[in-house]
Amino acid sequence: MSQMMRRDFSRLNDRTFDVLICGGGIYGAWTAYDAALRGLKVALVDRGDFANATSSASSKLVHGGLRYLENFDFKLVRKTLAERQMLLAAAPHRVRPLRFGVPVYRDSRLGSFRLAVGLTLYDGLAGSINDEQGFKRYDNSEFSARFPFLRTAGLKAGFTYLDAQTDDARLVLELVAGAESAGAVCLNYCRVAEFIERNDKLSAALVTDQLTGESVAVQAEQFVNTAGQWAGLLQHGKRNYRLSKGVHLILPNILDGEALLLTAKADGRVFFMIPWYGRTLVGTTDTDYDGDLDAVRVENKDIDYLLSEVNGVAGNVSWTREDIIGSFAGLRVLKQSDRSSPSAVSRDWELHASGNGLLTSIGGKLTSARSDAAHIVDKLCENLGVRQACGTFGKPLPWSPGGDVPAWSEAMTRRALALGIDKESAYWLLFRHGSRVTDVLALCESHPDSASRIVPEAPFIVTDLLFCARSEMIVHLDDLLRRRLPLLILAKLKPEDLRRIAGMVAPELGWSQEKIESECRRVLQAYSLGGS
Repeated sequence: MSQMMRRDFSRLNDRTFDVLICGGGIYGAWTAYDAALRGLKVALVDRGDFANATSSASSKLVHGGLRYLENFDFKLVRKTLAERQMLLAAAPHRVRPLRFGVPVYRDSRLGSFRLAVGLTLYDGLAGSINDEQGFKRYDNSEFSARFPFLRTAGLKAGFTYLDAQTDDARLVLELVAGAESAGAVCLNYCRVAEFIERNDKLSAALVTDQLTGESVAVQAEQFVNTAGQWAGLLQHGKRNYRLSKGVHLILPNILDGEALLLTAKADGRVFFMIPWYGRTLVGTTDTDYDGDLDAVRVENKDIDYLLSEVNGVAGNVSWTREDIIGSFAGLRVLKQSDRSSPSAVSRDWELHASGNGLLTSIGGKLTSARSDAAHIVDKLCENLGVRQACGTFGKPLPWSPGGDVPAWSEAMTRRALALGIDKESAYWLLFRHGSRVTDVLALCESHPDSASRIVPEAPFIVTDLLFCARSEMIVHLDDLLRRRLPLLILAKLKPEDLRRIAGMVAPELGWSQEKIESECRRVLQAYSLGGS
C-alpha cells in the first residue's frame, strides 16, 4: 500500500526547518519536492487546498508555447520544450502526447508558409524529433477528414504538430506526495498569518490551522513565497506583478483524440479546443484582473467570447449556454509590463529577493515550473551553505510505473476490466494514479460493488472516489470533487448527486450527517450550475 497523505498540524511544532514554502501550487510543490530530495528539512503550507487556484485552472497542457515564437521568445520556448520532452519520458502516466491541428483559412493571420517555418523551428528547438513526432501538412480535404466539424468554407490547408497534456491538479498532488515521502511536512488549509523578524531578517512565520484556529510559530532558516496571486499579501501588500484572468469552458466531446490551436476572430488571440476526460476543453481568455483575489468568476462576457469563437470555426455545431457542462476561471501571475495586452507579456519567470530574506516566485508556467523551482532550491542551498545539485531533471515522477510502460498499461487495464471497470474509466484511472493504480484496484477487489461509475456521464469510478478520500488529505468536498477528481467541472451534478457522493465518503472522512449537509451547501454556493 502506498503512503497515505495525513494532515497533522502538530508536525510543525518544536523543530526548525531549513525552508518554509508558502503556497502549494505547482511552484511550491516542485520546490518542496526538489528541496526534500536534496536533503533539506522542508515545510510546505497552503492557505487553501493544494493546487486550489491557478494550478487547477490551466489549459492542462505541457507544451513549448508555439505562439511565443511570434514574440521571438526563443529562450522560453527552448526551456519549455526541454521540460516537455523530459516529462514525456519521466512521467508517461502523468504527461501524455497530444497532437494539435492548426487550420489555415483564406483569411488566417498566418499563412501556410509562415506556419511551416514556425513549426520547423518549434520541432527543431525540441531536438531529437523523429518523423512520427514532427509536424505534418495536409490539404483541405485531408484536414477536414481529421476534424470533420470544422467550417470548410475558405479552408486552404492544415497542419498538425506534437505537444502534451496532463491533469494539472493531479501533477501538483503527486509532487506534494513525493515531497512528503522524501521527508517534507506538507499541509493544506494552513495560512501564514504573519512573518516574524529578528535583526531585520525573517526567523519564523505564524501559521494558523484554518480548521481549528490553532497557531504555531514555525521556525525556519529560509522562506519562499510561491503564493501565486496572493504573493503580495506576504510582501507587506506590495504587488510587483500583473494579474490576467483566464477562463475555460467544458463542452460535449466532438474531438477524436486530437486538439486544435485556433485564432480568435475578435482579437487575434490563440485559443485551444482540447480533448480532456471525454469532454472538449475550450480556452482560454486573457484579460487584466484587478478584482477580489478570492472571488475569481466566470462572467457572461467570458462565456460569450469563447462560445462565439468556437461557433465561428465550427461548421456543423452551434453551442449555446445550455451545452456548457462546466467552467472555471484562474489568474495568471505575469511580470510587470507596460504592454497593453496581457497576451503580449512574457510568460517567463523571475525570483525576487526581499531585504528580509523572503524569496518570491513571480510568473512562470506549469510546463517550466520544475526548471524554475530548481533555481529557487539552488538559491536556498547557496544561502544555507549546502552543496547538493538538483536531481529532478529526468527523474521519474513519484508515481511513475517505470520499466516497460506499454506492458504495465496493458496488464493494469486487463486487471481493471476483469474487475468490471469500463474501458474508458480504466484508461483514465492509469492516467490519474500511475503506479498507485494497484492500490486502487486492490481496494476495488475488497469493494466489488465499487467498480461502477460515480455518475454515468464521467469516467470516474466509486473506488477512485473512496481511494482519494482515504489517502489524499481531503478536508472539504470540493477538494475531492474538483481537484482529486475533476467531477464538478466534467458533469452537471445535482444537489442529490452531491449528497449521495458525500454520503459515500463520509465513513472514510468521519463526517456526520450535519457535516455532509454543510459540505454540500459549501459546494452548491461555490459551484453554481454551469459556473465555477
